[in-house]
Amino acid sequence: MIEITKDTLLSDILEVAPESVPMFLAMGMHCLGCEAASGETLGEACEVHDVDANVFVPKLNEFIAAAKTQEA
Repeated sequence: MIEITKDTLLSDILEVAPESVPMFLAMGMHCLGCEAASGETLGEACEVHDVDANVFVPKLNEFIAAAKTQEA
């Protein structure tokens, strides 16, 4: 598993952790499949959607870690 940062591309996050989609949808990020989103960093996406990346990134990492633990 990778450590997600503000510099991680959305496409990379979705590739390694597709279970994270509900978190993005909950913050109003419904454009995950569009071309612009694939080259966008998590920090850029948070900025566009008025979400504090310093709060969201740790929550996302915790969510992904918990999901991966349940899979094991």
